Amino acid sequence: MTMQRALASSNRRLLAGVPLGFLALLLMLTAGQVLAAAAAGRAGGAYRMESGDVLSVTVFGEPDLSLESARVAADGSIAFPLLGDVAVQGLTARQVEGLLTRKLRDGYLKNPEVSVAVKEYRPYFVHGEIQKPGGYPYREGLTVEKAVVLAGGFTERASKRKIDLTREKAPNTPLHGVSLSTRVRPGDLIEIGESFF
Repeated sequence: MTMQRALASSNRRLLAGVPLGFLALLLMLTAGQVLAAAAAGRAGGAYRMESGDVLSVTVFGEPDLSLESARVAADGSIAFPLLGDVAVQGLTARQVEGLLTRKLRDGYLKNPEVSVAVKEYRPYFVHGEIQKPGGYPYREGLTVEKAVVLAGGFTERASKRKIDLTREKAPNTPLHGVSLSTRVRPGDLIEIGESFF
């Protein structure tokens, strides 16, 4: 008996006593995790650069052109060797790679290979009835609850129902009464209201 057949036979014996409903549930959970991971990858790939983000740029085989920390300036550009200021605001990491590749190929390098990653996201801000109001470095997967914890927690007068969140892209339309599980994005402003009870 080959090793492959032996493993298949062993797996059949292991699964023989497992209820079919349990196997279906296990399959559904696994499929859900795969879909969630794919969605997270798509969301991460769609992130667009804004002022305050810090990028890591690697030009393979060209250490003098690689940047460990390139901060996106207020005008939406990064300072890049040979190229000067390059506008990256509103672009995804893949789009920045393509832009730098084209610019480097235009008279500087024959076949440049560029990799771009967000090293540090612009901060989010928490104020109101919070122990340590201020700006904090954004982290992926951040929720309002986690942001509150990082800011020292609620004050005694804080209301967990009076939480407003203002998105950087929509400063005139704050979201009122958001839940603690609401996702936070870079540049967001979270305001914790006061409870009167």
